[in-house]
Amino acid sequence: HAFKVVIAGGTGRLGPRVASELRKATDAEVMMLSRNAFLATAPNRVTEVFRFVGEAFLDANPHVSVRDWDGGDLTDIVGCDWMGWQEDALQNADVVLNLVGGYTQQREMATERLVRESLRLNPQALQITVSPNEEDVKTLTPGALSMKLERLNKCEEMVQQNCLYSKCLRLEAFDYQNNVEKIVQAVVEGKK
Repeated sequence: HAFKVVIAGGTGRLGPRVASELRKATDAEVMMLSRNAFLATAPNRVTEVFRFVGEAFLDANPHVSVRDWDGGDLTDIVGCDWMGWQEDALQNADVVLNLVGGYTQQREMATERLVRESLRLNPQALQITVSPNEEDVKTLTPGALSMKLERLNKCEEMVQQNCLYSKCLRLEAFDYQNNVEKIVQAVVEGKK
């Protein structure tokens, strides 16, 4: 089967860049998980304003698809399009890349959901979790620092303690090109 990478939080700032570079480096098929695939793939300007990938990106990157998922929080979902995401996304995944942002409980729930469902359906998949480094967390979102760092650490521990194959990356915020290169390198190393 084709090399398959699933990106949770893939419609944010890093996801589209990683997806494009992964195709060049690995010939991978990429499935982005989004809490609203309809908006994430819309053809209009709203996709640019809210940083969704948009129809133009998908047309230029036919190896990328977008799939609704619950993100671990069923209160944030409209409709039933998210149902079955686990089987569609994880069953044949070689790599599950967690780019879910924020420092809220949502991040923990999304990580827990990815780990649990991956273990159920495909425990051999490499789990890669990406988080900002501690200095950037201080700068980006001052206040409640210890709680935010605790959440990041909890997510990393969840992956490391439960997954057969895992890698946790702490990267510099806003250094997009370097971050993309490091993420792609982790995926390529995982492919070997």
